[in-house]
Amino acid sequence: MSGKTDQMKGQVKEAAGALTGDKDLESEGKTDRRAGEAKEKVEHAKDKIKAVVDDVEAKVEDVVDKAKDALHRK
Repeated sequence: MSGKTDQMKGQVKEAAGALTGDKDLESEGKTDRRAGEAKEKVEHAKDKIKAVVDDVEAKVEDVVDKAKDALHRK
């Protein structure tokens, strides 16, 4: 499940627990919601890291290509 899905599931449980007076269900909902928030933050961090790695790979490839071109010109 995605982080957003976990958050929504948690919100539903939390609301149901509050509505019915079931403190355990409400607590479980809060836990699910917070886990979803954490999961979403991890997903965002992974996306940012991947973008940085992709950028570095592209720059390294450019440097290698330029070095090869320079060697072939000699």
